[in-house]
Amino acid sequence: MSSAWLLPEHIADVLPHEARRIEELRRILLDAARSYGHELVMPPLLEHLESLLSGTGRALDLRTFKLVDQLSGRTLGVRADTTPQVARIDAHLLNRAGLTRLCYCGPVLHTLPAGPDSTREPLQFGAEIYGHAGLEADLEVHELALECLGRAHVESLVMDLADARIVQGALAGTVLSPSQQEAMHTALATKDQAELHALTDALPAERRDALRLLPALYGGDEVLAAARERLPRHALTTAALDDLEWLASHLRRDYPALRLGFDLADLSGYAYYSGTRFAVYRAGSTDALVRGGRYDNVGAVFGRQRPAVGFSLDLKSVVEHVRFDGRRAAIRAPWSEEAALRAAVRRLRALGEAVVCVLPGHEHEADEFECDRELVAVHGQWVVSAL
Repeated sequence: MSSAWLLPEHIADVLPHEARRIEELRRILLDAARSYGHELVMPPLLEHLESLLSGTGRALDLRTFKLVDQLSGRTLGVRADTTPQVARIDAHLLNRAGLTRLCYCGPVLHTLPAGPDSTREPLQFGAEIYGHAGLEADLEVHELALECLGRAHVESLVMDLADARIVQGALAGTVLSPSQQEAMHTALATKDQAELHALTDALPAERRDALRLLPALYGGDEVLAAARERLPRHALTTAALDDLEWLASHLRRDYPALRLGFDLADLSGYAYYSGTRFAVYRAGSTDALVRGGRYDNVGAVFGRQRPAVGFSLDLKSVVEHVRFDGRRAAIRAPWSEEAALRAAVRRLRALGEAVVCVLPGHEHEADEFECDRELVAVHGQWVVSAL
């Protein structure tokens, strides 16, 4: 018989020390997004399944928990990604004619973990721009992602650039079933050459060779040169390579410490990406801290197809790379019924101070707050004194 306190696999409580750090990180990221003009939205944790999965592909479907609504009998889904919800808000509820910048921060739930050490309940933060099709919006999203990590003092960053149109150009004119497309994308994302060779055997030679080449197109500027020379000429491919070159030049100019590379076979994430994509890593890490890109088609099912670009990250993953511990300096105070003491405690808390009253019988216990001052009586007045 299992113990009542055991949680499901890859689900965990967040205890005080870690919760403090995550909360501080959340505030840092939301403040960074606000400084760029992003407005906070709070979509619901669950909604009708067809709304959650519209236009997102099979990958998100397999990650989504499903249940039956006891009120309507319809199938509901617990969100596994917030972007489709934000696209619905932009298209259906806000319905603005011009540019819209939105951000969000909340839990998502996955049926399976992304990796052996991953949680199935990420705390997802994201920022998105709707209404601008130009590279200026892509660059602003890159800058905000780097700003967020910079404010959290995450250093030694590596950014990989990619573009969904590279694969679209390589497959142009080729008809594949949804299952074949999914298998092809998985093989490219994991750089599984054996599987990729098997999947491309029946394709025309030009398409077959292009797809088999993509996993090797990983590295520095030489990748773009090799792609221009060796990939079949197609308008989508040319536009993608031009855009990647433009973004790289601006990022190198503004972030000289950033290590920048290209991974033209990177299809990790969800199927709604339609253009430039990026992933940010910490040097030496194999798991991306941030993923994002352009997804111009994600709002079409809600009746309003708008240019869109954004990024998301999991606070629980990013917090492992930050140095602050979230501990706030506090004031220790004795507990008493004395009116003057109680008024002094209330006044300090109203000023934003953390005041920890030591309850009777617990005077010698340590607490989670790092008290560097104490409230003491001096000549009949309660004053704050250094410990």
